[in-house]
Amino acid sequence: MTRDEIVAAARGWIGTPYRHQASLKGVGADCLGLVRGLWRDLIGPEPEAVPAYSPDWAEAGGRETLAAGGLRHMIAVPIEAAQPGDVVLYRFREGLPAKHAGLLVTADRMVHATERIGVVEVALGPWWRRRIAYAFAFPGIDT
Repeated sequence: MTRDEIVAAARGWIGTPYRHQASLKGVGADCLGLVRGLWRDLIGPEPEAVPAYSPDWAEAGGRETLAAGGLRHMIAVPIEAAQPGDVVLYRFREGLPAKHAGLLVTADRMVHATERIGVVEVALGPWWRRRIAYAFAFPGIDT
């Protein structure tokens, strides 16, 4: 699997409506569902079942659940070394766990799922950059 293949797979999800907890290309996905769907598209069956979660799961739990999952199944990379094809996790407020995921498609763009809009490609501007908390590479990337 190459980074170009990962980027192409992510862009293939663009236009998928937003659906909390969903992970079906063209049908519905949230940000975690997008990453889960990319895993299935690129690697195969998901490595673990995802429990049900509420929209405020990060605030309610206070734990780095999303990052812990990334650490279990992906390769952590320094934020400044993240490349197209890498998953980035965002912390919306200082002191809260990271609770949003996107996939870098260029040095300054990402694909992510957002409420009311769905899966889109957007600029990775300063607002997003300063909120990046973690970066992960899919296992098995050909460099």
